Amino acid sequence: MSFFISQAHAQGTAGAPPAGGDLFQIGFLVLMFALFYFIAIRPQRKRQKEHAAMISALGKGDEVVTSSGILGKINKLDDDYVVLAVNENVELKFQRSAVHAVLPKGTLKAI
Repeated sequence: MSFFISQAHAQGTAGAPPAGGDLFQIGFLVLMFALFYFIAIRPQRKRQKEHAAMISALGKGDEVVTSSGILGKINKLDDDYVVLAVNENVELKFQRSAVHAVLPKGTLKAI
């Protein structure tokens, strides 16, 4: 029985972690966060700012495509909504945030 107890004491003293390991772990976490920031967070914020600028610059007569893929020309603008003329007799109302991109003038006639 004393044989097992001596092994337990030997394992407890021989397996001590090296000094300075905590500083390495903290540095590794900081490095991982910085890497995640530059790969994921920063580009996403840039895209959000560009989309917000595009939405605020919308004007009557702009040709746009929505996030669902519908092409149309802006007839009316509201604070939160946009009315798109899809056809001569068809108008659809969307939220401004649903506008995906502004198309060059004349795109709808070329299609």
